[in-house]
Amino acid sequence: MKSSRRQFLATGLALPAVSLAQEPTASVLRYQKLGRTGLTPTRVAFGCMITSDGSVIEKAADLGINYFDTARGYQGGNNERMVGAALKAKRKQVYISSKTHAASKTRALEDLETSLRTLGTDYLDIWYQHGVSRAEELTSEVLEAHESAKKDGKVRFTGVSTHMGQAAVIDAAIQCGKIDVVLLAYNFTMDASLDPAVEKARSAGIGLVAMKVMAGGFRKVDPGNKFYSTLKRDGALAAALRWVLKNPKIDTTIPSMTDMDQLEENLKAMSSKFTEADQSILSAYLERIGPLYCRMCGKCEGTCSKGLPVADVLRFLTYADGYGQFALGRERFLELPQEVTSVRCRECSCCSVHCANGVRVAKRLSRAQEIFS
Repeated sequence: MKSSRRQFLATGLALPAVSLAQEPTASVLRYQKLGRTGLTPTRVAFGCMITSDGSVIEKAADLGINYFDTARGYQGGNNERMVGAALKAKRKQVYISSKTHAASKTRALEDLETSLRTLGTDYLDIWYQHGVSRAEELTSEVLEAHESAKKDGKVRFTGVSTHMGQAAVIDAAIQCGKIDVVLLAYNFTMDASLDPAVEKARSAGIGLVAMKVMAGGFRKVDPGNKFYSTLKRDGALAAALRWVLKNPKIDTTIPSMTDMDQLEENLKAMSSKFTEADQSILSAYLERIGPLYCRMCGKCEGTCSKGLPVADVLRFLTYADGYGQFALGRERFLELPQEVTSVRCRECSCCSVHCANGVRVAKRLSRAQEIFS
């Protein structure tokens, strides 16, 4: 990775300092308007997907983080329940987003009603169509559900989340004229090919929220899956977050936070600038995770001779190996069709998938099959 690959201007969005009560250091909360929505989230917001301790969410809101992201499918619906309980007293001071995977208008609106009831709120600030990988998945039924929810006052703004095929999905969101926000995978491992789509979305007034900002957050980086405990000490995760924050075209980020230490670390990252030292840290980090981390570029799609959705399986494995969320990874893996979950890569004499980024695809797929099946 070359340090000249991306040259972003500083945002210049310094805002008043907020004291972290009884915290060892103070941080500066920075805000940015979310496209044309008029919402003004903190540039580091809160991705709730793997959070199980509601007190961390409460503390984040107390310290001034004002945007919290969940989804109908997270933790079997229990994540929405926890988020709603943690933010009940501050509902009017924060933004809450949730998501649906449903492809039909009826099912999507049913999911919305369940989300509202579970969260204990009358409306969502942003409602996303979740995990869209192809432009054609942004169907008229989906868009009708969004429009209906807006008309009924149950959703303020609508969005789409995307992990793969992101440029095409962003273009479809722009073309339809009915999407307010795009939630995209964006981190330091990616090349500049996504930049034109980001620029177009920005010009169209679409808000941009970055996820997967820490490139998996790997704590296990060797074949023996031993815990790699130096990531925080070396500052790799904070550097990864700062790398995203230095792009003024990304309005906000939703890194996962599971404990008070991660909350403090992310608040500090929002206060500080990306440096040459950070660049060196990330270069070394990328060398370590390169054989493991799928960058979701989509170039391997359709190349597996057994028909495996390679990037999806590798993403589910990252939930286990990177986030430490085995149950989540296994749940997503077992949602795949039986003809996919029954494949065993060890039965192939050679792998037909070749990753341009150096991921050990066959080995990683075999590991997913071994631990999830």
